[in-house]
Amino acid sequence: MEARAQAKMVRISSRKVQLVIDLIRGKQVGEAFAILKHTPKAAAPMVEKLLKSAVANAEHNYNLDAENLYVKEVFVGEGPTLKRIRPRAKGSASRILKRTSHTTIVVAEKV
Repeated sequence: MEARAQAKMVRISSRKVQLVIDLIRGKQVGEAFAILKHTPKAAAPMVEKLLKSAVANAEHNYNLDAENLYVKEVFVGEGPTLKRIRPRAKGSASRILKRTSHTTIVVAEKV
């Protein structure tokens, strides 16, 4: 049995999230929380919140024991990009790309 949680349209680049989720893939949930708590990356609090949600889904929806859970699968995809304009010299403009991401965490019980 497995439970999942998704965070969509989060205003952080998927490349930045990828660095953080690679640290917790395949780890026990308690160990993953410890890693995320001590990771000084901008994406760490968002991934920690998402992991808490996945664990809560496992406990309440599927009656799984939180002690035996591990991060079975975690992946991030690119979301839509917000396009903004920055004025430049001589009346021209540069484009600013504000990237978003969709992150999914799947937790399962160790057998």
